[in-house]
Amino acid sequence: MKKINKTLVFLLSFGTVWSSCSKYQALEYAVEKPEKVLEQEDIDAYNPLKSYLDKQANPGFKLGVALNMNDYFNKGVLYRLANRNFEEMVMGYEMKHGSIVQADGSLNLSRVEQLIRAAQENNMALYGHTLCWHSGQHAAYLNKLIAPVVIPGSGGPALAGHALKMSNPAVVNAWEAQTATDINLTEIGKEYVLKIVARGSKAGNIGIDLQSTSNYTGDNMGSLALTTSYKAYELKVTATAARNRFIINFGQYDGSIFIDKVVLTKTGSSASLIANSDFENNIDGWFGWGNNSTRAQSADGEGYGSPGGSTIEKTAAEKEAILSKALETFIAGMLEKTKGYIKAWDVVNEPMSDWPDQYALKTGVGKSDLADDEFYWQDYLGKDYAVKAFQFARKYGNANDLLFINDYGLEGSGNKCKGLIAYVSYIESKGAKVDGIGTQMHIDIHTSKDNIVSMFNLLAATGKLIKVSELDIGLGDGIKTSNATAEMYQKQADLYKFVVEKYREIIPKDKQYGITLWSPLDSPDQESSFWRRGEPIGLWTEGFVRKPAYQAVAEALSAKK
Repeated sequence: MKKINKTLVFLLSFGTVWSSCSKYQALEYAVEKPEKVLEQEDIDAYNPLKSYLDKQANPGFKLGVALNMNDYFNKGVLYRLANRNFEEMVMGYEMKHGSIVQADGSLNLSRVEQLIRAAQENNMALYGHTLCWHSGQHAAYLNKLIAPVVIPGSGGPALAGHALKMSNPAVVNAWEAQTATDINLTEIGKEYVLKIVARGSKAGNIGIDLQSTSNYTGDNMGSLALTTSYKAYELKVTATAARNRFIINFGQYDGSIFIDKVVLTKTGSSASLIANSDFENNIDGWFGWGNNSTRAQSADGEGYGSPGGSTIEKTAAEKEAILSKALETFIAGMLEKTKGYIKAWDVVNEPMSDWPDQYALKTGVGKSDLADDEFYWQDYLGKDYAVKAFQFARKYGNANDLLFINDYGLEGSGNKCKGLIAYVSYIESKGAKVDGIGTQMHIDIHTSKDNIVSMFNLLAATGKLIKVSELDIGLGDGIKTSNATAEMYQKQADLYKFVVEKYREIIPKDKQYGITLWSPLDSPDQESSFWRRGEPIGLWTEGFVRKPAYQAVAEALSAKK
């Protein structure tokens, strides 16, 4: 250790002497920055996007962004990004029917009012989305409005039709005699409700489970205390995993069991997960095992009949009147609260069918997999459902509000754009005015540029205001951020630039409402991401780093037209 110290002292002393005898000379190093760093510095040198808008040449053009309320209320990085780069924002979900209308039909607009105050503070315009759609609806409330009227009877339940009859010859463990049917997967964390009618040849108990066949774990729904007369039961459970089988455990009941009207739904939904519920034709889909137990369709007259009451279906005209009023109530309530600040709306969203007839309206008729928030107004109000929606919006909003119809896939190779334009003509032939058409443009780098040009030409010919309403561009083929390449990102940037340039070139200047970016950031690859999960569709990365697409949009906006 001493030797090391002496050596260090000598070297330091020598260095001091040498430096005192020599003239200082700066060393020059030429270190080149990596190309990627230089490219990113170029992108970062661009100004905020809205600074590239020429408000003198085109004062009506608005650059918008889609957000959710919490992102704006939290005043974090995305809040600042939106305020710096955009003039207008639209909510993806929180202003739709399903978010506003409560179970009793009342409207909760407190968060919308909070949003308006926050937007006003930042001089940020708000675009309304949307007043009439088939998704994002409080479907349970709407279906309840048009449900049949049930007049209860005074007597007990009658025997009629068929039931599923199960027999067990001797008492064993509950799980040693089972009857089951496979169901659509349940959702983790969601509550499920079983409604079932059952009786036994004697008093006793049977159990109900939801099971995963992959590992035979389950969620217990409880038990039915059977009597010798039919009785209606209701059980509830929250699924702790994705369950795909409904099971009845009856090993501890020695006798015959009759079940009927078996309905399993997710809370808030009317769609049953059990396909064969009433056994009138057969017991297909039901099976079982254990302890020489049996399962069969009961004899006719052993099923559950109504307790002497009656059911009155509402007529088509009654349903139309009820739902017209419900639509008017929603639109009136929304606009009366917001018209002081919101001056433009998507009144009708996504009306046109995708296939096979793109001149026809979408329909829920024949769909067996309706989502909980899915409700097709047009199936009850007919082709004039959009006429009513525009008339209500004009009646309860401002006289000069800009009212749009909006749809996706207009840049496709089919006739959807022509079909939407024809529907606009129909709406106006019925006396309602449509101010503008929105084209969503959820596209990818393989989307045909010729089709995009054709779409803009068709829309320009309508003489309507045209809005690119929900623009985002993916890499195609389901490619996620983790697999993206620099070449793909450049193609994405090129297409963003192409869309903005062609919109500004083809749509007359006085008919350009503007462009809204639906996803400013790349979509995270998380369960909470419901839109193009994991796809790099934004102008910024998830970490708020500008991408080549940012530069492309800035250049397209700044180009003189």
